[in-house]
Amino acid sequence: MKIKEIIAVLEEMAPLAYAEDFDNVGLLLGNANDDATGILVCHDALENVIDEAIAKNCNFIVCFHPIIFSGLKKITGKNYVERVVLKAIKNDIAIYAVHTALDNHQNGVNKIFCDALGLVNTKILIPKQNFIQKLITYTVPENAEKLRNSLFEAGAGNIGNYEDCSFNSTGIGTYMGNENSNPEIGERFEFVESNEIKIEVTFEKHLQSKILKALFQNHVYEEVAYEIYNLENLHQNIGLGMVGELPTALSERDFLQMIKDKMQSDGIRHSALLDKNIRKVAVLGGSGSFAIKNAIQAGADAFLTADLKYHNFYEADNQLLLADVGHFESERYTKNYIVDFLKKKILNFAIILSEENTNPVKYL
Repeated sequence: MKIKEIIAVLEEMAPLAYAEDFDNVGLLLGNANDDATGILVCHDALENVIDEAIAKNCNFIVCFHPIIFSGLKKITGKNYVERVVLKAIKNDIAIYAVHTALDNHQNGVNKIFCDALGLVNTKILIPKQNFIQKLITYTVPENAEKLRNSLFEAGAGNIGNYEDCSFNSTGIGTYMGNENSNPEIGERFEFVESNEIKIEVTFEKHLQSKILKALFQNHVYEEVAYEIYNLENLHQNIGLGMVGELPTALSERDFLQMIKDKMQSDGIRHSALLDKNIRKVAVLGGSGSFAIKNAIQAGADAFLTADLKYHNFYEADNQLLLADVGHFESERYTKNYIVDFLKKKILNFAIILSEENTNPVKYL
C-alpha cells in the first residue's frame, strides 16, 4: 500500500487539525506516494530506531515526538536530529509524527494515561478553544431534508454525545435575478418572495471545506447564500489533559506507589504530602506545568505530569498533590495504542512496535 493510504488512517486516529499551533506534526520526511514496505511505530525516531527500521524492512516510521521540531538551516550530521535526517533520506525512510494531534484527542495520550491508572468518569481537563464554527444557510422546504442530511454526513451537527444536531426556522426569502441568472423559482427580473427554511449547524473548523462541498453539491439554488461564524464555545471532547476518578480512594503513599508501578517509573518527584486520600486525579502526559491551576480548579486531589521545575512544586500550594512521573513514563503506552489502532484498520500488513528504548533520562 501507499504511504499516503497509511497517513489517511493516522489522520483518522489523530486529525492534524487537533495539534497545537507550535507543533510540527504529520509527514516530516519522505514521499507520500511511495509504496510502504512496513510500518515501525516508536516514541522517538532516533538513529537506533532508523537502524531498527532498516533491519526490519520498514520504510515508514510513525513516531510520537517529531524528530524535526524547528527549522533546519543545515544538514551536516553535527547533531542527533541531522544524523537521523541524513540516515533516513539515505535509506528512503519516511517519518510521520502525531504528537499533540494525539495529545488533544479524547481517546489519545491522556485517555491512555487514565486507563493505565484505572481512572473512571474521565473528561478533558483543558477543552480546546476557537475550534467550533457555525454554518447558516437558507433553502426551500423541499430541499431542506436532503441538504441537512448531506451536512450531517460531512461531519456537521456533532455536539458532545449527540449527532445530527441542527436548528431550523422558517421565514420569507426575497430575490430578483439579472439577465445572467437562472433562478430555481421565478423568472429573470422577477421579484420573488419564497418560503424558506434557515438551517444552522455547528462543525469542527478543520471540516469546513468538506462541509461547503456538501452544501454546494446538495443545494438547489444557483447562488447559495450562507454564513460561517467562529464560535467561542469550548470543545468538550478535544483538548489537553484529562481528569477522572479512582474507583477507590487511596492514601497518598499508596497512590504514589501505584503510579510508580503502573507507569514503570524509576522515581517520582512530588510535592509535600497533605495527609488526605486521593480520589479525583488530573493527568497531562508530557510537559504539563502550565496546567497546575487547571487541575486545582477542577478539584483534583492529585495532578500527574512531567518536566516540573523547582518552583512549580510551590504552585501545589497545599491544595493538591503534585507529582512528576517522568516525560517518557507519562506517555509510555502511546506507541502501543498507535500499533493497536493501525492493526485494526490495516490488515495483513507489517506493523511493528519498536523494541528500542528512547527514554533519554536515566536513574541511579
